Amino acid sequence: MAAINPISTESNKPHANGSWLMNAVKLAIIAIIIGGSIWLLIEHWNWFSDPTTVKAEVIKWGAWGPVVYMLLYAVGPSFLVPGAVMTIAGGLAFGTKWGSVYSLIGGDVGAVVAFAAGRFLGKSFVERIVGERFHAMLQRIAKHGFQIILYLRMVPVIPYNALNLLAGASPITFHDYFWATMIGMIPGTILYAFLGDALWHPLSPKFFLALLLIGASIGCGEIYRRWSKVKIDD
Repeated sequence: MAAINPISTESNKPHANGSWLMNAVKLAIIAIIIGGSIWLLIEHWNWFSDPTTVKAEVIKWGAWGPVVYMLLYAVGPSFLVPGAVMTIAGGLAFGTKWGSVYSLIGGDVGAVVAFAAGRFLGKSFVERIVGERFHAMLQRIAKHGFQIILYLRMVPVIPYNALNLLAGASPITFHDYFWATMIGMIPGTILYAFLGDALWHPLSPKFFLALLLIGASIGCGEIYRRWSKVKIDD
């Protein structure tokens, strides 16, 4: 009978302990996200069901209002709050110009944080979170990262934070992810902030112009998808 090598057995223990600790940390992160989502929706549901209430919240914070808004935007998508809703709220609270600026800063910070989370959690863990239906998208991001991320920022057919996690779990470089995010978010952010600003007068020409421009932006994204040599979807 072959003797069991005690050294080999002992050498596996640190690896096993490290693996267990890493899984525990990952589960803790998911628990915080889920718990935070539930708390945020229960305590401040009015912020998201009626974005006009964000203006009152911003006024209450005074000079710190823009900082509070940017922090909310940075963490909001991680707690399942649609980025478009946050941007519309920014337009309502600050107008088109500053609503766009603050939304871009908050959105970019949130995208970087979620990307880092996706990279830390790893491919298999992220796939379990976002679902198998995004597996093919993960493969395409690996091959054509910049083009895919740029398109999906302009035409958000995938939930904002799911895309951030997928990108983090993919082999895309941070450089490509960052610049595709920065460039791709600009048109939609400005247009949704414009829409938010126009919501104060929902029957005005400004409001219908905002809707028209948003539709045109989505249409341009669809044209890009059809003519691009990079395969965006199946």
